[in-house]
Amino acid sequence: MILDPLLTHFILTMVYSFLIGLELRAYKLTFHPNDKEFFGTARTYTFVGILGFVLYKIEPINFSVYIVGFIGISLLFTLFYYKTLNEKKHSIVLYLVLMLVYSFGPLSNLFSFWFPSLLFVATIFLLNAKKKFLSFNMKINIYEFETLGKMILLSSVVLPLLPQDKLIPYLGISLYKIWLTVVVISAISYAGYIVQKYLFPSKGIFLTGLIGGTYSSTATTVVLSKKAQTLEKNHIITAAIIAATSMMYIRILAISAIFNIEVAKTILLPFLFFIVLTGITTYVYYKKASKVVGNFEIKDSNPLELGTAFIFAFLFVITMMITNFVIQNYGTSGLQFLSTIVGFTDIDPFILSLLTGKYTIEPSHIASAIIISAGSNNILKSIYTLWFGKDKTITSFVLLMILGVFTILVGFFL
Repeated sequence: MILDPLLTHFILTMVYSFLIGLELRAYKLTFHPNDKEFFGTARTYTFVGILGFVLYKIEPINFSVYIVGFIGISLLFTLFYYKTLNEKKHSIVLYLVLMLVYSFGPLSNLFSFWFPSLLFVATIFLLNAKKKFLSFNMKINIYEFETLGKMILLSSVVLPLLPQDKLIPYLGISLYKIWLTVVVISAISYAGYIVQKYLFPSKGIFLTGLIGGTYSSTATTVVLSKKAQTLEKNHIITAAIIAATSMMYIRILAISAIFNIEVAKTILLPFLFFIVLTGITTYVYYKKASKVVGNFEIKDSNPLELGTAFIFAFLFVITMMITNFVIQNYGTSGLQFLSTIVGFTDIDPFILSLLTGKYTIEPSHIASAIIISAGSNNILKSIYTLWFGKDKTITSFVLLMILGVFTILVGFFL
């Protein structure tokens, strides 16, 4: 049995309106239990949703009847709001929710089923999230939002203006592709940075490793190794450092999938193996860890600083030039040697140059170089743990060294 579309849209509007009305009742009981006056009940919001549906269907071309209903409901709410102002209450949440319910009728008719459904879910979520928003203490650095604004400007305005087809001589890549790589890597890094700094401002050691690894496993390893000096021997440091490395594998796999799906398919199985291996190792040491270590704060640097972005773009171009020179003159063996050396620096520009460049080698050779660079980067991190953590991070040193050597071997024999 196939329902008439008109009936389907009507049922959708009525059900969503009724459920939001119920949610508002729960909202009142939770956050405003002493308020005697509250604009409407679940039944009221259901009628508002039905009214919006009917008034839209009466004149669906110019929305004239629907607009009259909108004005009428707004005037009615204005009387209620005037009364709440006398009681020193200024919230317009009820009005906004009311207007959303009133819009379900036209939305269910004009758009696909998923859109009013998404709007319904978002409304329910935001009503339930009031307590979390109120307790969300963000010590926002305004300069960081200014930096984000500049980055959005460069991404949404400058990026579309850059030529996509005109390739740079010798590099075989356009200015558009170069800046696109900067935007993508900065966005991934910034997401991890925001989660770490604002969602978990006083994070535990393990969470620092887990989230910090999304934008710099090397920097996170250094921070954790230094922290180990102030603690008694505790497996939580080892768990956090290995977790950061696990996130590095996930990060590289995600970047590869974005820029070169063929290479991503080649490294998928080896990287899944390393992700599972580091995940199991992290879990073992996390279970062994003492839970007496408190939270601590670290100083983060904003990965969306424009200076940082331009430096990355410069390193990306230089790395691509070097990679191109090595491949043309020394072939795949030279590339493997280069990837081993590059792993002791920032590997992101190198990996992105491999993923986006036009080279006369097979994707399997590019995948091999990526894996080798990840392995040598693990060896670099193992050296850092020993240097900064001394005897407190011997376990991390050994594990990262073994993981680094093993990863390099997989890269060489891929």
